[in-house]
Amino acid sequence: MSPPLDSTRFEQLRASGDLPSPKGVALAVIRLTRQQDVTIAELARVISADPAFVGRVIKAANGLVAFERRPVASVHEALMVLGLPAVRTMVLGFSLLSHYRRGACRAFDYNRFWSSSLASALAAQVLAERTRAGAADELFAVGLLAHVGELALATLYPAEYDLVLESTRKPGAAPLLELEGAQFAINHCELTSAMLEDWGLPKVFLDAVAQVDAPATVPAPEGSRARRLLHTLAAASRVAEICVAEESARPRLAAALFAESSLGVERECLVTDCQRIAGLWVEWCSMLQLDPPAPPNFANLAESGPISIAAGNPGPVAQAGSKEQIPAKQPNHPEPDGPAVEEAPANSPRALIVDDEPRTRGSLRAVLEQAHYEVHEAGNGREGMERALELQPQIMILDWNMPELNGPDLVRALRQTRIGQTIYMILLTHSDDDEHLVEAFEAGADDFIAKPLRPRILAARLRAGQRVVRLQQEVEREHEEIRHFASQLAVTNRRLHEAALTDALTGFPNRRYAIDRIQQEWSAAQRWGRPLSCMIIDLDNFKQINDTRGHDVGDEVLRSAADALRSALRGQDVICRTGGDEFLAICPETDLARALVCAERLRNALDSLSLQVGDAKVVISASIGVAMRESWMQDVDALIKQADLGAYLAKQKGRNCVATVQKTGDSRNEPVAAE
Repeated sequence: MSPPLDSTRFEQLRASGDLPSPKGVALAVIRLTRQQDVTIAELARVISADPAFVGRVIKAANGLVAFERRPVASVHEALMVLGLPAVRTMVLGFSLLSHYRRGACRAFDYNRFWSSSLASALAAQVLAERTRAGAADELFAVGLLAHVGELALATLYPAEYDLVLESTRKPGAAPLLELEGAQFAINHCELTSAMLEDWGLPKVFLDAVAQVDAPATVPAPEGSRARRLLHTLAAASRVAEICVAEESARPRLAAALFAESSLGVERECLVTDCQRIAGLWVEWCSMLQLDPPAPPNFANLAESGPISIAAGNPGPVAQAGSKEQIPAKQPNHPEPDGPAVEEAPANSPRALIVDDEPRTRGSLRAVLEQAHYEVHEAGNGREGMERALELQPQIMILDWNMPELNGPDLVRALRQTRIGQTIYMILLTHSDDDEHLVEAFEAGADDFIAKPLRPRILAARLRAGQRVVRLQQEVEREHEEIRHFASQLAVTNRRLHEAALTDALTGFPNRRYAIDRIQQEWSAAQRWGRPLSCMIIDLDNFKQINDTRGHDVGDEVLRSAADALRSALRGQDVICRTGGDEFLAICPETDLARALVCAERLRNALDSLSLQVGDAKVVISASIGVAMRESWMQDVDALIKQADLGAYLAKQKGRNCVATVQKTGDSRNEPVAAE
C-alpha cells in the first residue's frame, strides 16, 4: 500500500502556476466569502461585474426554489437562496469551466468532461432532496468539482496525460489510477481531494469525493450522514455516466443504477428524479454552450428490464478517469465544445473584431485578411467577451462605444481572465485627447486607433502588435520549458519520497511510514470513539534460516511471506515491515475479536507456504500477537507493546500461533493467552 499524498507534492504542483484555479471575479468572490463580516450586498456587487456568472447563479437558485414561489430574478435573491458556502464553490466551478473549456491534451475530451461534471452536479442536487445527505446547493457545487483532478492532470501534463489515456484503451491495460500514479506520482483522486481542500471545502465533502468510486468498501456507519452523502455522490456519478454514454452503453449502466438499493429511494422515484435531471442537464448545457449527446430517456431505460452487466460490449462511459474509458477523440474530427469554429491554419494568427457597425467590421476585415490573419467578428461587447474566451485570439480590435458592454469595460473584464491577459487589444475611438487615451490605457488596452480608419496606419500598428505577441509567445515557450522541468523534478521528488517510506525487498511501507500511519489511526479512533487493533507478525526461526541457508534464501522467504500476507489482508488494513523478520499490521475499525480472526487468516496463509531450496523445503510460519486500543492506554506505544507481548506469548506457546494478552470487553486485565 503506497503512502498517502503528502502536502509537499501538492505544493509543488501549485507552485508550477498551471494548476487550474479561479480567476477574476471568481477569485474575488472566494476571497470575499472568507471574510466573516461580508454582506450579501457586497457579494452581489462583485458577482454582478461578470454577466456570465450572474445568469448561472440565478439559474442555480431557481433550481432550488419551491414551485409556489416566484422565480429568483436578481443576484441578491439568488445569494439569499443559495448561501455563501454554496455560492463560493459554485462560482469556482463556473470559473474553471470558462477558463479550461479546452486544452492541449488531445485524448482528454474537455467537452465531455464538463458535460459529465454538469450532469453529476445536477444529479447530486436533485438526489440530495431525497436522501437529505446535505444541502442541495452545496452538493451541486461538489458534484461539479468531483473530478477536477482529471482536468488538472490534463492541464499540467498535456502530452504525458495523453499517453496515459491512450494506454488505458489497450487490451489488458492497468487501471487509470495506477497508470497515473506511475507516471506522475499522484493520481486524479488524490489531486482532486488536495485541490478541494485548498479551496476550503468541508472535510465531509473531501472524504466523500475521495471514496466515491468505491462506496461499498467504505466503513462508514449504516445510516450516517457520511454514508448517505457518499452514496448520493456515487449515484450522481452513475447518472452522469449514463447521460454522456453512447446509446448502446446506456441500458447496461441504467440497470446498475436502478439495481442499487443503498440510496434508500424507491425505483419509481429514482426514475422520476433522473428524468428531471436529464431535462435540467439539457438546459444547462445550452446555457454554458456545451455540446452533449442526446439526453437519455430514463423511463424507457427503466422499463427495458434488468440487463446482465457482464453481457455485451459495454461501450464507452463518461469520464477520462472512469474504469471503462471513452474512445480517444479522433484528431481529424474534434468534437465541438461551443459554437462551431473553423480550424485556423497553424501559421495564421487569429484576430477578433468587436464592433456594432458592419461597415467598420468590413474595413477592418479587409486589412486583417491582407495581413494573413484568420478573422472573426462580434457585433456587441457581450458577444465579444464570449467569442474571445472561446477563440483565444492573439489580437482584438474593439470599438469604444458598443451596446451591452462598451470597449473599456470589455477590456477590463478580459484582463481579469487568464486568456485575456495575453491578448493584444486595440481600442477604436473617435477622440484622441489625452484624457480619453489615459482612460483607454488604464482599462488595459495595448494601443488605440482614432476613427476614421486609415488602412496604412492600422497595418503598421498591427505589425507592432504582432511583434509584441511573438515576444510573449517566446517568453511563454521559455516558461513552459521551465514548468516542464519543474514538473519532472516534482515527480522525481515524489518518487524519492515514496522510496523513503517503502521497504525495497517486500514492497510494503517501512517502519517510518508505519509509525506515522498508526499515529493517524490512533488519533481518528480516539476522536470518533472507534475500535483500533494492531498485530505484530514475527516469522519463526528466521535467524536460523539466514544462518544455515544464506541471506539470499532469507530474502526469498521474506518476499514469499510478504506476498502471502498481502493476499490474505483485508482492504481496510495496512501492513508494514518494521524490522528484519517483523511486520506490523494496522487494523482500523476492528475490535479484538475480529482482529484475532484476521490474524488467524494471516497465520494460515503463511503456514501453507513452503520454499524449495535444492533438495530441501523451507517451512514458513509466524507467531502473531494481537492487541486492541483500550481506554487506559495513553499512547500508540502502549498499544504496540501489548501486541508485542502477544507475539512473545505465541512463541512461548510453541510458535506458529496467534495470541493476545487482552480479553474482549475488559478495560484492563492480566495477560491471558487467546489462540
